Amino acid sequence: MRRTPSRRSTLKDIAEEARVSESAVSLALNGRPGVSPATRRRVREVADRLGWQPSAAARALTGDSTATVGLVLARPAHALGAEFFFLQLVSGIQEALAVRSIGLLFLVVPDLDAECAAYRRWWAERRVDGVLVVDPRDGDPRPALLDELGLPAVFVGPVPRSEDESAHPGISSVWASDTLAMAGIVQHLHGLGHRRIVHIAGLPHLAHTQRRIRSLRDEAERLGLDPADVRSIPTDYSRQQGVEATRQVLDTPAPRRPTAIVYDTDVMAVAGLGVAASLGIEVPGALTLVAWDESVLTGSTHPPLTALVRDTPAFGRHAAEELLALIDGGPARTVEDETPRLVPRGSSGPAPADRGRAPTGRAPTGRTPTGRAPTGGAPTGHAPAGSAPTDRGPTPG
Repeated sequence: MRRTPSRRSTLKDIAEEARVSESAVSLALNGRPGVSPATRRRVREVADRLGWQPSAAARALTGDSTATVGLVLARPAHALGAEFFFLQLVSGIQEALAVRSIGLLFLVVPDLDAECAAYRRWWAERRVDGVLVVDPRDGDPRPALLDELGLPAVFVGPVPRSEDESAHPGISSVWASDTLAMAGIVQHLHGLGHRRIVHIAGLPHLAHTQRRIRSLRDEAERLGLDPADVRSIPTDYSRQQGVEATRQVLDTPAPRRPTAIVYDTDVMAVAGLGVAASLGIEVPGALTLVAWDESVLTGSTHPPLTALVRDTPAFGRHAAEELLALIDGGPARTVEDETPRLVPRGSSGPAPADRGRAPTGRAPTGRTPTGRAPTGGAPTGHAPAGSAPTDRGPTPG
């Protein structure tokens, strides 16, 4: 049997209970002049007793806050459910929004055009007060669109420049350095004697994927590794493509087979561990595996996986707090968050002796891609909005 929804209290109900006109109720509840303090107090007491709440749609029509922010994700739906990173990110976002009873309108779409269409629709319908934007990319059309709409926005990752190379000083960003994180991984593997390293990467059109690929290449060159032995293979982040890419690289004849594989997600890393086991390749005896982000999965395998560790919920919370500050009329800012740190675990081991030969090429320079000593970390800090980050890249999101 279909249930009849409970009736919501209206201004008319409050007026009848308080024995005043509906116009007086409206003035009292909206804090406008025209009613006495005693009437205002009585109206609010009745409204509280009846459980009345203002309509978000009505507030939008009057130009007031909708108490909602939006997040659109243009990712393959089949790969999204397995991404622990986004679950953690959204939990942090929701934590910050809940403090002010702000709702999150979440939408998954197939591509970037559909994402831009959603922003236009939300703006026209006054559905949200602002948006969180993930997965920056080169030639990204979203900053210009959000500027045009005047919709407050925070990018999770550096704000991309438009095709005309213009900056967007009205949009905030919260980002962490993928470049330093990848450099730290390569240094860890190099220190264990690994000279053949494959990176099972994510979607190739995303800026953070490109920065990780570039950092891998640059750090390998700095350490004098043979470019033919260090490469990246893009995927769609799914377990299936992680399995296929792992089989592809492990099917390479032994003299050229990699001794270490870096995965852009925890799910692909766990899948890669399973492939190695099915082929009889011992981890870490014959192969070292590294996962980009730690999760419940990376600590539940045997052996547990070496992984990058960071406070992802805090990262999402910081992004949401920046968006709320923008909505409140604050200035746009570019905020650098904590760089993920590598935690070695059971899947890390020395390179096999027959493949651990000395690197070829020029000697390492002793400096990281940013010109710093190779500490593997980075200080956090703030820069004025519109200032471009250095060669350190974004964190996805």
